Amino acid sequence: MYMDYEIKDCIDAGTEYCPCHLAETGDCILCSQLSGKKLCECTNWKGVCIYQEYIWNRKKAKEGRKNYICTILNKEKIGEELLIFTILVPHKLAQDLVYPGSFIFLRNPKTKQFYDTPISVMESDTRENTLKVAIEIKGIKTKSIDSVDVDDKILIRGPFWNGVLGLKNINKSKDGTSVLICRGIGQAPIVPVMKKLYSNGNKIIAIIDKANFNNVFIKNYLDMCNATLIECSVFSKGDLTEEFKKSLFNIIKDENVNLIHCAAQDIIIYKALNLIEDSINFSCSNNAKMCCGEGVCGTCTVRYKGQVVKRLCKLQVDPKYIFKDRRLM
Repeated sequence: MYMDYEIKDCIDAGTEYCPCHLAETGDCILCSQLSGKKLCECTNWKGVCIYQEYIWNRKKAKEGRKNYICTILNKEKIGEELLIFTILVPHKLAQDLVYPGSFIFLRNPKTKQFYDTPISVMESDTRENTLKVAIEIKGIKTKSIDSVDVDDKILIRGPFWNGVLGLKNINKSKDGTSVLICRGIGQAPIVPVMKKLYSNGNKIIAIIDKANFNNVFIKNYLDMCNATLIECSVFSKGDLTEEFKKSLFNIIKDENVNLIHCAAQDIIIYKALNLIEDSINFSCSNNAKMCCGEGVCGTCTVRYKGQVVKRLCKLQVDPKYIFKDRRLM
């Protein structure tokens, strides 16, 4: 019998960063005793008791993420709006950022902490100890990052991992066809997702809308994974285009599709979910606004029916529950 209920997880549970500051305020995502209840009603056991870790740590949060002063090895400017950095980082940080959904907070060391900018990791090379990130230059924070040049220092805070929702669907997709949908800068965060799916024996089909960019800037990664590239407009005049819907339906009809991953704006993710309903496993980019990355500042929070608050910087869940019962006012 098919059970339709929300399975919540915390991206940090069981890691060196758990318990976090949410435990100190009774807002832990997983532990019932650290969220106001008297009894243990543990879900998604990670092999570590969060409550016990909290008590052993003298009822304090574990030490949080660190700031690293790193060196820029290469800066590639593509047009006026796209910037690609290659950054030399400590080996441990490179190791921690190889997974789909990995991201960092990046800023010019000459600026204050409120200039921290969440940026998805496009590639982490553990042999060379480098990170590659793509940045769309849009506002004050990204313009400040753009002022840093080759051999200059840049400040990184991390590692963070919740840049993708539906990670379980990605990890269990094997030996089939996986469809990647992205628009604009969404090309960058699909690279680690694509690599994971390809390593799982999947055929990759990528539907890419270049949006404001002149070209597909992840072409070499697509070639590396033997991906089939379909370039088309995905979204226009407030809706998914007929060209895109026809391409997607043809793929679903002809291929054994085990996953659809969408890295685009929330409205595109929402409409793509409605298009396929529950027929195919789905994952997507996490587009929540983030400031601290630790669930404390509240920037990432989204409110739902019944006074439910979800902290999307840490909450790992199937994407369909991000939009279900969501309050828009």
